[in-house]
Amino acid sequence: MARKDEIKSAYKDLGNAHSFYDGMMTATTALGRLVVKTVWGMEKEDVLEYQARAFEAIPADFAGKILEVPVGTGVLSMPVFKTLPEAEITCLDYSPKMMEAAQNRAKEMEIDNITFVQGDVGDLKFEDESFDIVLSLNGFHAFPDKEAAYNETYRVLKKGGIFTGCFYVEGCNGKTDSWISRVYVRKGFFTRPFETLESLQKRLEKMYSQVEVSHVESIACFRCIK
Repeated sequence: MARKDEIKSAYKDLGNAHSFYDGMMTATTALGRLVVKTVWGMEKEDVLEYQARAFEAIPADFAGKILEVPVGTGVLSMPVFKTLPEAEITCLDYSPKMMEAAQNRAKEMEIDNITFVQGDVGDLKFEDESFDIVLSLNGFHAFPDKEAAYNETYRVLKKGGIFTGCFYVEGCNGKTDSWISRVYVRKGFFTRPFETLESLQKRLEKMYSQVEVSHVESIACFRCIK
């Protein structure tokens, strides 16, 4: 089975919605699917596709050090982390409430190889080159200081390490862009400025030796090697 298919299978088997947020992120509830379709122009399979792309760079037998930032409620990452029992995983989030939800999910799923840390992606309290993989799912469009976030995630990644994840970019779907501007930005969920696919590609190519950028509607997926 291809790695992408393994990841999709993990979501189908283990990704349970505990809240409106979880249902929206995974399109596993009726209301969540409505939001995904209305705002993002996606079906459930599209959601699974971009999430699988974000994780595909992590080998099935990975046993190194992973940093995930932000972890959110853990609804996206815990099903995959469940398949990586030999990895040393650190999950960071600025929100204690989000991190508590992720901790509860990890406990429920009996995942015991994760350390949870409350902190700021723009000021990571880790040594240079501490992690083999840095994973960021749907975070950069919300970070207020994006320059610091790019620099810090790069700094803590080992030479030859993988930076992978996904987030919103503007310019791919006008309807989505309108929703983001009128609702998500005004509510403080997302923070300008936003990348486009082109600006993201250029930015990452200036920092990393190998870069792959793709997208599913307005969600960009990236895989980079330092």
